[in-house]
Amino acid sequence: MKTVSRPIAAVLGAIFLATAAAPLSAAPPEKNPRWKVPIATKKLANGLTVVVSEDHSAPTFGLSIVVGVGFRLEPKGRTGFAHLFEHMMFQGTPRAPKGVFDKVVEGGGGVNNGSTRNDYTNYIVSAPISALDSQLWLEADRMKGLDFSQKNLDNQRDVVKEEIRVNVKNRPYGLFFWSDTIALAFDRWENSHDGYGSFEDLDAANLKDVEAFFNTYYTPSNAVLAIVGDITPEEAFAKVEKYFGSVPSREAPKRPDVSEKLGTKERTADQTDPLAQVPAIAIGYRMPEPTSPDYVPAAVLADVLAGGEASRLFLSLVKGKELLLNAEGGVNWPLGSPWENNGPSLLTLFALYKPTANAKTVTAAIDAEIQKIATGGVPADELARTKTKMIANHFAVLEMPIDRANLLAIAQRFGNAETVNTLPDRIEAVTGADLARVAKTYLTPQNRVTIDRKPGARAPEGGK
Repeated sequence: MKTVSRPIAAVLGAIFLATAAAPLSAAPPEKNPRWKVPIATKKLANGLTVVVSEDHSAPTFGLSIVVGVGFRLEPKGRTGFAHLFEHMMFQGTPRAPKGVFDKVVEGGGGVNNGSTRNDYTNYIVSAPISALDSQLWLEADRMKGLDFSQKNLDNQRDVVKEEIRVNVKNRPYGLFFWSDTIALAFDRWENSHDGYGSFEDLDAANLKDVEAFFNTYYTPSNAVLAIVGDITPEEAFAKVEKYFGSVPSREAPKRPDVSEKLGTKERTADQTDPLAQVPAIAIGYRMPEPTSPDYVPAAVLADVLAGGEASRLFLSLVKGKELLLNAEGGVNWPLGSPWENNGPSLLTLFALYKPTANAKTVTAAIDAEIQKIATGGVPADELARTKTKMIANHFAVLEMPIDRANLLAIAQRFGNAETVNTLPDRIEAVTGADLARVAKTYLTPQNRVTIDRKPGARAPEGGK
């Protein structure tokens, strides 16, 4: 599906893949050398950065192109445009009309997709290595220019609006734990607006907007291409140069100021949801920038609190006190892993709770679990288990060429592809004292937003 990866909580049926690495500071000295992903990089004259990871385990390749535009980087007054344009990229070009791209990829035994996140839009492909040349031609072709027709714009605008109806307006709880929490938590438009898009902004878009968006963001100097598979770096670089070397480049757009300070006063909101059966709560805490030494500990802390059925909140408040029906969340959740983020984010906690409880008792119970960590840290065995799981998940992503390519492309776009190799050691270096410090510093009421969403009355069927 050529759609934005849908950020729906697991309880609502969505799945998110953990990908990529964020821009982090220098790695600590290695105590136990780990397997390292082979990485080679090259920058073409037109500004396109190429990352290659040689892997001869199978005669296949994974390819990812990451473009430096996402929800928070799109122009003001054009909410949802990064997502809309992701769809437009599959509508054909003057040289390869609509349908050719999928036909060539699938005819060669491959699969492809695209998604939009806060800081990037990506396009991924996996296929036999024999199909690499044709895929590179197709990718270079659509980076040169698209079929900017009113028909394609109208069609994809309707597709995006239908996604919003299905995933937000007509789904219990919608995406309030993402879109509504960031709107309440952040002050800058770039971080707080709904990247899925408003119908008004989508309807206002015209062909001139589409062409201007393409010319601004879809330039080699604003993109990273990663290839993982049965090919040497030298061979891959030569092929990319052959197909992309002639793609004209423009100056990459300037990144807007997206910085945010920590909160100084708690922000709350009450909502009703006519489609919900039980009440729900979403809590968000502003997190430090990914370059902060507190960022990786914050990601580990989030996993300790809400990372599955062995987490603190699940064991204490779902199975223990039976106050909650579920407990999930994380840093940069639900848009993926913490490593897919290159700016301000939230540590979000989301839960459905029993109708016999209320938001005040739920928040107090969560606060009590956080306070235990803030004052006493985390036992060594619990911390070790959490870190082992996070590191294992990271290496699991690296196994598949398409996932590794995506991870490398995002990491390079954020600063340096080598962070995929340093991340496990950074996670391993996190201590119980780090978690206590992060809990005490960031998981505080004044740095918190809380949204209480209760079931509301449904409109009568067929009523006026």
